[in-house]
Amino acid sequence: MNYYPPCLKADKVLGLSPHTDPGGLTLLLQVNDVQGLQINKDGKWFSVNALNGALIVNIGDTLEILSNGKFRSVEHRAVVHPSRERISAALFYYPCQDMVISPLPDFVKDGKVKYKTISYQDLLTEYFTAELDGRNRLKKMKLEP
Repeated sequence: MNYYPPCLKADKVLGLSPHTDPGGLTLLLQVNDVQGLQINKDGKWFSVNALNGALIVNIGDTLEILSNGKFRSVEHRAVVHPSRERISAALFYYPCQDMVISPLPDFVKDGKVKYKTISYQDLLTEYFTAELDGRNRLKKMKLEP
């Protein structure tokens, strides 16, 4: 569960800094009718209009690595509302911690591997020992800039 209390200075703070999720998929359910999820597309932030009862599906870093970049993880952030609380529920789909993650052969048809091989445990360690910084952690995983 995610709880974002109201904040009178909502234009000056974030509920959650820009980041990508380390797992494979994230399912998000907006519990009340207060919106606050934003995604970054080409350097611009767009609000996601969560439909009542619908799940929002975000691709995570693990799926981006496994697909050799074909499916991109979603950089997102949460914003707060000046007068109303926001509540959402998230479900994360991720591999076991000892799984070794690298691009799958079906996604490396041209022979060009774009990401380093890493265990999911090491990926999590990098994720949770650094500040949330958009897509920068994933960029460090790339073999070529």
